[in-house]
Amino acid sequence: MMPTPYGHPAMTRRGNYSSGDDFVLEYGELRFTFNERDFAERCEQAARKLGFVDGRLEDQEAEDLVNLVVNGEVTEPASGLGEHVNDCWPELVGPAERSLVHWLRRLIFRSAWLDQRVKEGELDITFDGDSGTFAYIQPDRGGEPIELAPEPSWNRVAYVATGGY
Repeated sequence: MMPTPYGHPAMTRRGNYSSGDDFVLEYGELRFTFNERDFAERCEQAARKLGFVDGRLEDQEAEDLVNLVVNGEVTEPASGLGEHVNDCWPELVGPAERSLVHWLRRLIFRSAWLDQRVKEGELDITFDGDSGTFAYIQPDRGGEPIELAPEPSWNRVAYVATGGY
């Protein structure tokens, strides 16, 4: 591939994802901002993808999950999820690139990055009826699906709601 001069369409600076100003995730030159609802939904989606939670969370559980993602810990648990995080803490932390917090943040960032690529026309979304899943495809490559890096499973320390806190 030949280098292209700055300003050429191939070198256009990509936009940053933004749904509000309540939360910020930064990586390199990218700065993604989120409103409270969007961020909480992405936190929950990431936790489900990692196998750390199953199903929808109650408001206080979601609050604890957001606190975990933002602060890297849950100092004052509001729910059983927060208590579970503190009880399992030694299994949730570790080298920074292997911790649950790292993977939650990584998947939140990845989801916003992918959404921004869709918004900018670089990717499309398709539904596979056989598997019942959605996939991102590259329209400029004949609809070739992109392959996302696999994420680890946190099933071994998953939070299971007990029906009350």
